[in-house]
Amino acid sequence: MKRRHLLRGTAALTLTALLGGTTAAAAYAAPGAGRSAAAAGPDAWMSQLPDRVLLRELTVPGTHNSGALHGGPWAECQNTPIAEQLSSGIRFLDIRCRLFDGSFAIHHGPAYQHLNFDDVLGTCRDFLASRPSETVLMRVKQEYSEETAEHFRTVFEDYLDGRGWRSLFRLDPALPDLGDARGKVVLLGDSDGLPGVRYGDPQLFDIQDAYNDEPGAKYPLIEDHFRKAVAQPGKLYVNFVSTAAYLPPRSNADRLNPRVRDLLGSPENAAWRGLGIVPMDYPNEHGLTEALLKHQPSTAGHVTAV
Repeated sequence: MKRRHLLRGTAALTLTALLGGTTAAAAYAAPGAGRSAAAAGPDAWMSQLPDRVLLRELTVPGTHNSGALHGGPWAECQNTPIAEQLSSGIRFLDIRCRLFDGSFAIHHGPAYQHLNFDDVLGTCRDFLASRPSETVLMRVKQEYSEETAEHFRTVFEDYLDGRGWRSLFRLDPALPDLGDARGKVVLLGDSDGLPGVRYGDPQLFDIQDAYNDEPGAKYPLIEDHFRKAVAQPGKLYVNFVSTAAYLPPRSNADRLNPRVRDLLGSPENAAWRGLGIVPMDYPNEHGLTEALLKHQPSTAGHVTAV
């Protein structure tokens, strides 16, 4: 595998962040100013929500295998880079790391994505520097390597302290409210021993990830999980719209995404709130991100019955 230098992401902040950081912070310093989340625009939709709202009360558009733009039709899950995903409203990133030569290379299975962990972190840093009202929830998972969890954790800690990324992260094991998460990457660690929130902890999460169901069988699971999130709030729901089922991700997305968009856009479901994290493949193709952004809480603690 051809590798680039993995330290590129430790470069200084972008010119925008360096010269305009104060202006950017001022522009987003007053969340909950009375407009809807969608009215703020997808790049800063969290700016319209109060600090006290809990992350589990949000509807969070996300991408599945967020860095998977290469490798052919069976490996590709996205067609926009992470910077564009964030600007379009995505706030959950599914980052799959191959531990290779002491660093993390981004993979989908055997397919190297011409991207490294420093690149991902640099993109998040630049985005949050210009939009400090926002947060990014990041699942970090080992992919296409069989290194021990201890070794994986040691390399992750080197990213935090040896390479200078600690200040970017929120590493508390409890899910924060939005105010405490703003401007940070909230780590959802999906490997034993990683700091941060333990991804998949049944005390915190309720996850639907039937990744081998074909779209016809997957759709009712997605709908049922949305209804459960509305009817039984209290956990952070994760509802994967993506699926594999030994089919190309693009064809699955073309079948699932429009149906889910229409479900969310139905007048009878307009009052749904707190749908949790919704990871998707190709969300930009069918307006699904925009549909999800319409389902944010108007105030913290607001719950609507099915």
